Amino acid sequence: MIRVVFACILLMTTQVFADSMRMAVTTSFHNSGLSDVLLPEIKADIGLDVRLLVVGTGQALKLGRAGDVDAILVHSKAAELAFVESGFGTHRREIMYNDFVVVGPGDDPANVSSATTAIEAFQRLHAAEHLLVSRGDESGTHKKEASLWQAAAIDPSALGAWYKAVGAGMGASLNTASGLNAYIMSDRASWLNFGNKGELELLFSGDPLLFNQYAYLPVSAARHPHVKADAAQALERWLTSSKAQQLIDGYRIGGEALFVFNAVP
Repeated sequence: MIRVVFACILLMTTQVFADSMRMAVTTSFHNSGLSDVLLPEIKADIGLDVRLLVVGTGQALKLGRAGDVDAILVHSKAAELAFVESGFGTHRREIMYNDFVVVGPGDDPANVSSATTAIEAFQRLHAAEHLLVSRGDESGTHKKEASLWQAAAIDPSALGAWYKAVGAGMGASLNTASGLNAYIMSDRASWLNFGNKGELELLFSGDPLLFNQYAYLPVSAARHPHVKADAAQALERWLTSSKAQQLIDGYRIGGEALFVFNAVP
């Protein structure tokens, strides 16, 4: 009898799911390799099989609006707030951050490494007109890049043939940049985990404008009654737990951290 009571208490205090849910995540998050660390732990801890749809932020938000996923994990704050304000998401919960970096040829023909700000780095890229690869896919990375061009008083739609918008995810875009020995803006995690660097090097980072926040947004069951709101809620609790913090802050490549946990309990 005591064992039965103890089991009931355990089930009430630790919600365990023999279930699955669908979450749309950015290619940058997936390319970092962090999902390979987190998903088995989520399965072991709460019995939840999280099935990822790996797309850009723009496409992830479209999947959420259509009710094709139960939650999204993306990195474009303005678009995320609009998603929630339109009633497609219940709320926005910040989970972790890293930063964007400018990568390019080791000989740095645009002299980006000498820039003191991100805006100056982009002005130097524009002046040099050396090949530059853009994701061009309405992802969070692409939206950030466009905002930096605009901050530098440069129209990104009016750039010349040296500007190659490939309409691809982060890994594929980095591969293209490596093959062309071109500049590219990447999130730090994808760059560190990228195995085909070729002659590319990290040339510029550290400007606060390059801050890159990832947030979790459950899809609204009021808008889409079929979504697995309980599972999405359980995943959020896990993602904001001390266990998640330990794994996220402890995930490193070559001794360098890829993300910093900043979820507020």
